[in-house]
Amino acid sequence: MRSKHPNKELEAAIRYAELHGWTVHMRPRGKTWGILVCPIKEHGNHLKSIHATPGRPENRAREIRRLVDRCKTETP
Repeated sequence: MRSKHPNKELEAAIRYAELHGWTVHMRPRGKTWGILVCPIKEHGNHLKSIHATPGRPENRAREIRRLVDRCKTETP
């Protein structure tokens, strides 16, 4: 069980990614809260760092959802 992200918009986007099979690797180092990883092995470059306190969390949440949706359309 992972810890919740302190920002509600980002937490919702992270849950969205998890519902689509993405995993969160917790790496609390510096500004990084964790890393989202795509479930499809062939999509090795589908990673997304998640900052603990991003400047515009609503934009970062939108980016996460777009990445997840784009990944779904590229499924082999």
